[in-house]
Amino acid sequence: MFNRNLEAAINDQIKHELYSAYLYLSMSAWAESNNMPGAAKWLGKQAAEEQEHAMKFYGYVHDRGGKVVLQAIPQPPAEWTSLLDVFEQVKEHEAKVTGLINRLYEIAVKENDYAGQVMLQWFISEQVEEEKNAATIVDALRHVGTQGAALFMVDRWLGER
Repeated sequence: MFNRNLEAAINDQIKHELYSAYLYLSMSAWAESNNMPGAAKWLGKQAAEEQEHAMKFYGYVHDRGGKVVLQAIPQPPAEWTSLLDVFEQVKEHEAKVTGLINRLYEIAVKENDYAGQVMLQWFISEQVEEEKNAATIVDALRHVGTQGAALFMVDRWLGER
């Protein structure tokens, strides 16, 4: 039987994953509006990936015989001061998501939900990659600054995703 504490926490995580998608879509729209098509593409792909994560949790709840209860998703911000500002917030957001995933894992351990622990291992590994990618982009943007030709080279690099 699916543990109700973990079920409730995963339902909450579905909201967080969908908010992540919404946030990255908003960032993508900002990048597009600011003539950063590479960053817009990168962020759009990130938004789609976050939706996939939400659906993994959604499917897992149903696979375990639980009930998905969708929650309201807050409106994300729509303005940033620079591409560096965007990706610093991406980095910060991914660290927050890592904490949320770790909390889910703690619940699975406490409740002796071994299937939940196995499923969450994928997300733990994914978050290591997400934080590394965000940190790499932030470092690159800090090196090139917020204006100039090098910024457009980073934008092009982001578009290769």
